[in-house]
Amino acid sequence: MGNICRSPTAHGVFEHIVNSEHLAEHFEIDSAGTHAYHVGSKPDQRAQQAAANRGIDLSHIRGRKVKQTDFKHYDYILAMDSDNYSILDQACPEEYKTKISLFLDFAPEHPLDEVPDPYYGGIKGFENVFDMVDIASKGLLDRIKKQHLS
Repeated sequence: MGNICRSPTAHGVFEHIVNSEHLAEHFEIDSAGTHAYHVGSKPDQRAQQAAANRGIDLSHIRGRKVKQTDFKHYDYILAMDSDNYSILDQACPEEYKTKISLFLDFAPEHPLDEVPDPYYGGIKGFENVFDMVDIASKGLLDRIKKQHLS
């Protein structure tokens, strides 16, 4: 929603995985929220800590709100939960709606469909989010490699 917890964590994790596979030249990775609560803000300190505990730096990411041009510009628009999915779907022009998915659609082995918002909890919730987006990021990259990079 505000682009300081789940989305920047996913952004940083996916960027790290892409860079570790030396594929950065094939990607433009960004994250955005559906609300303007934290535009210009760094990720939540707990998100940064959970990522840093795994060797990933999120400090370069800044909160921003989704723009209309994002729907045309990006190949994948990924929502963390059904509320954000619905907001994106309503804002998205009809011709780009197929780009929108839930992030955990790329982690079919995971028992949940949505990444829970850890904002009102402690570091354990952020660690859990990290684990979920790590699995989904690997699944997303596998899908992209099969469809576009092979």
